[in-house]
Amino acid sequence: MCFDADSAPPVPHGPQALARDHRITLTARDGTRFAAFEAVPENPSGLGVVVLPDVRGLYRFYIELARRFAEHGHHAVVVDYYGRTAGTGERGPDFPVDEHMVRLTPRGLYDDLSAAVAHLRSPEGGARHRIVTAGFCIGGRLAVLAGTKRAGHGLAGTVGFYCWPAPGPDGSPGPTQRAGELTAPVLALMAGDDPGIPPEHVHAFEHALAEAGVEHEVVTYPGAPHSFFDVKQDDHAEASADAWRRVLAFAGRAAAG
Repeated sequence: MCFDADSAPPVPHGPQALARDHRITLTARDGTRFAAFEAVPENPSGLGVVVLPDVRGLYRFYIELARRFAEHGHHAVVVDYYGRTAGTGERGPDFPVDEHMVRLTPRGLYDDLSAAVAHLRSPEGGARHRIVTAGFCIGGRLAVLAGTKRAGHGLAGTVGFYCWPAPGPDGSPGPTQRAGELTAPVLALMAGDDPGIPPEHVHAFEHALAEAGVEHEVVTYPGAPHSFFDVKQDDHAEASADAWRRVLAFAGRAAAG
């Protein structure tokens, strides 16, 4: 599990008010309905942010994060991964994540991501034509890969917290192997003490981005563990604050074009 049950984003309230925030239901291209959460700014920057969670899906950590994005003017939608297996209703803390996680498929994840992008670009979603993905762990990997030409989203940027860049367990190519396909700028925020993503994988990813000529910033926080971006991680508050500053700066550049 990427976060404890009582985790929360280490992000202060932003300067703006929310116009509204609420749960919504989106429909993927295959007809699957899934839950999402939408936070709409009162004074929009014009940027839409698709938030891609860790394996818990639509969880309060990401609901709060969406609100913080909106307080900085960015219209945010959080995707739930488990509409295909658990329905669209709200889930309690005893939800058996592991049972549903093993039933995730790449096609389902990409279809749900595509539905969120389409919503943000629709009149109902605010017609946000410049869109950034921001993901964590499995969501970070998905966020970066959404920036490939093949994905076809025409993203203004991708943000990956502790995104796993290496090939998957099944040998499927990861962001490092597909760096040459990326068309969107990349901000990768990595943990320096993360056994699941060793330094050599991070270095290979950064090298591949540079070789491919992808606009990128790969930042590693020495000593920080996987999922350091958490209000409970007092020892890594400075890293979290720096990461959030970089995310807001990245989003601001994307909004400005």
